[in-house]
Amino acid sequence: MSGAREGLVVTVDGPAGSGKSTTARLVARRLGFRHLDSGALYRALTFALLDASVPVETWPDLTRGELEALGVSVEPTPAGFDVRVGDRVLESELRTQRVTAQVSQLSSFPPVREALLGLQRAAGRHGRLVADGRDMGTVVFPEADVKIYLVADLPERARRRLAERGVTSPDDDALAAEAEVIAQRDRRDSTRAMSPLRQPEGATLVDTTSLTIEEQVEVIVLRVRERMAAEG
Repeated sequence: MSGAREGLVVTVDGPAGSGKSTTARLVARRLGFRHLDSGALYRALTFALLDASVPVETWPDLTRGELEALGVSVEPTPAGFDVRVGDRVLESELRTQRVTAQVSQLSSFPPVREALLGLQRAAGRHGRLVADGRDMGTVVFPEADVKIYLVADLPERARRRLAERGVTSPDDDALAAEAEVIAQRDRRDSTRAMSPLRQPEGATLVDTTSLTIEEQVEVIVLRVRERMAAEG
């Protein structure tokens, strides 16, 4: 697989709050690779449905063709990819509360994952890619050159999620509530029929509970460089 490409494909998978997106983006920057945030594609599709006023209660019945007709696409940039709906490049629109509230449910529907699979694989066609998500190393790029699976204990993941929203000193109740939300997401992701969250075969397991972002990045960069050296 790698012989036909310009460089390696690296996958970074793991549950919510394990540090996937930030770590993968920084790893890509260190290596001079592009970064693919697969979650952004699911958010873009969620945005497109909301923007088109498609009733949420009809989403489970949408077909792959109907989803593809919404025009979600990715365009390569020097460091990563622009995510588009039609001609519109989406940025802050992907992180609105409205999108965040619906994206988890949408991502569980098999036609949604089928509709986005081709876009994700096309992004890795030429290699030199670091892709993060929940099924990058199992379904999207099962033959990736380097696979990483990040984990962290539940309280730490809850703290990270709250910190992303500006809550840097949560009380016990807030921490417990956020931990329950994440635990529910873990259960949905791990038990869904299509592309369940699991450690990819051959993946390097990295527990990030006690690691800084810089330490996480260093572990992965070293692993990728070892593989690059082995390939000559």
